[in-house]
Amino acid sequence: MSIYVGNLSYEVTQDDIMNVFTEYGTVKRVQIPTDRETGRKRGFAFVEMASEAEESAAIEALDGAEWMDRTLKVNKAKPREQRGGRGGDNRGGGGGDRNRFSRRY
Repeated sequence: MSIYVGNLSYEVTQDDIMNVFTEYGTVKRVQIPTDRETGRKRGFAFVEMASEAEESAAIEALDGAEWMDRTLKVNKAKPREQRGGRGGDNRGGGGGDRNRFSRRY
């Protein structure tokens, strides 16, 4: 299991996050996602700790806390949702496999 940490400063580093979370237990991993196009940090991170008890203690202590002039959002990370294949571009084409030119008005 891992922890989602949101509303982070774009200046935050893995070491910064590690230092905060080690107060609540052993940090196994810190991941700060970046934008594929720009390489810029996206303002959130995932922290994996050694036990669920440590994760719970960190969540309870840090959710809503002020850090680096930001109010943190800290909770258990949710599994990533599967993205659909075809037709997921939301351009109003009427669905993935339908031929948009065969509609009758």
